[in-house]
Amino acid sequence: MSITNTKKMLAKAYENNYAILHINVINYDMARVSMLAAQEKNSPIIIAVSEKALKNFAGPKDFVEMVTNIDDHFKIKVPVAIHLDHGAYETAIECINAGFTSVMFDGSKSPLDQNIKHTKEIIRLAKLHSVTVEAEVGAVTGKIEDKGEKGELASVEECKKMADLGIDCLAAGIGNIHGEYPAGWPGLNFERLNEIDLAVGKPLALHGGSGIPEKQVKHAISLGIAKFNVGTELLTAFTSELAKHFISGDYKKARGYDPRDYFQHAFDAVKNVVVKKLQLVGSIGKAD
Repeated sequence: MSITNTKKMLAKAYENNYAILHINVINYDMARVSMLAAQEKNSPIIIAVSEKALKNFAGPKDFVEMVTNIDDHFKIKVPVAIHLDHGAYETAIECINAGFTSVMFDGSKSPLDQNIKHTKEIIRLAKLHSVTVEAEVGAVTGKIEDKGEKGELASVEECKKMADLGIDCLAAGIGNIHGEYPAGWPGLNFERLNEIDLAVGKPLALHGGSGIPEKQVKHAISLGIAKFNVGTELLTAFTSELAKHFISGDYKKARGYDPRDYFQHAFDAVKNVVVKKLQLVGSIGKAD
């Protein structure tokens, strides 16, 4: 079994200037094609579910069993982490107890003292189960409909305080946002990223990875980003492929109505995106 936490894979990536791809999945097939892509490219991978997407499953244990079953059936050899993305305090605890190997507790919208208090408790519980912990300061905001969103910049001082608690990975706002980036987005703030890296000295996570120009991604990795999150681009690839099927009229052809066929094409498109992102972050061939 290749299921593990993120500690070794992130530490190795951070030390060697590449990043581990974090894939937000919403169902079995998205997890399957992502893990198979990682297997083919000999790359570690993080299979994650957001709090919202977790509602698509019969609870955290169902998600763990799904990833574990894929791992067993397809004889995955590369390291795979089962991760909670942007979890609330109660959800993070539930996922630790359910068998997740990594959790992100997102207390960034709370006052710093409360964020620190809850993060400390998550760390305490996580250590009992050999679960790694990611925390956040300087909220990574943004939605598709947010026009002109620049993204927040995390305080270096707050980042240092959070890192000193003993977390394994830190997510900090450096101008990145979730969803699609608007035309006027000014880009990542590399000066702040460099300041945070020097203050923290441990793996940093870049959320909102979909749509960030490749040159900016590579520069961010050189400045301490060791975990790169992607979700929106996968959903876009899936939906675009389905749209082609229906707009072209292929669904009217022989067995064109069978979702087992056209869904497979859509998930092949998702897998192609995963492979491109593995190449982008430099993790191909980096599995132990």
